Amino acid sequence: MAARAGIGWQGKHTNLVSREFGSWLFLGAILTDLDLPPDEPETDHCGQCRACLDACPTGAFPAPYRLDARRCISYLTIEHEGPIPRELRPAIGNRIYGCDDCLAVCPWNKFASIGREAKLAARADLEAPPLAELARLDDASFRSLFAGGPIKRAGRARFIRNVMIAIGNSNNPALAGLSVERLDDESPLVRGAAIWALAQLLSREELSRLASKRLDKEGDAAVIEEWRDALTAPLGQ
Repeated sequence: MAARAGIGWQGKHTNLVSREFGSWLFLGAILTDLDLPPDEPETDHCGQCRACLDACPTGAFPAPYRLDARRCISYLTIEHEGPIPRELRPAIGNRIYGCDDCLAVCPWNKFASIGREAKLAARADLEAPPLAELARLDDASFRSLFAGGPIKRAGRARFIRNVMIAIGNSNNPALAGLSVERLDDESPLVRGAAIWALAQLLSREELSRLASKRLDKEGDAAVIEEWRDALTAPLGQ
């Protein structure tokens, strides 16, 4: 609809692109019975560029103008309710809520300007927050920290799942203790992600010792599968 209204065109990353604002757009709508003259639709100005397609960490674009949401980090970290597929976890890196890589590399962003809407400005306390602090958020502190913002909609379990994956990708064994703490989390989703994180940070012997103490006490089938996969997969996978 925005493209038909002349605001921009649908880029190869499937989002709207504007010659004036680049890829950084929030779209709104006004419902009215006024008889307004229509604007001409915008034409496609992507040309031969494929920067957005090549930038995707998980290869979520099977073709230009087509997105496979099952591989999209924004979908996986925000909307997807279950465990994130094992083969995609390393590519997620330290992204714990969404991904804008395909938008960020668009050459049309050179015409964009900083927005003046205060409600859209980044919060200083959420600029690169330490993973250690995020990993220890319980439900009450999660709701308090993200009150009034979009992150709260994902829910605490999905968010901590993402934090565990970021810790697993950190290559920092000093963070392993945080994942050990989350093995007692009430959410099976979090416990499963914590197991994967530990498999990336600990030796096979250390992981086996943890499993021997916890595997028999685990009652969730998905978490048990995470333990078994972690113990049989090649190190670092």
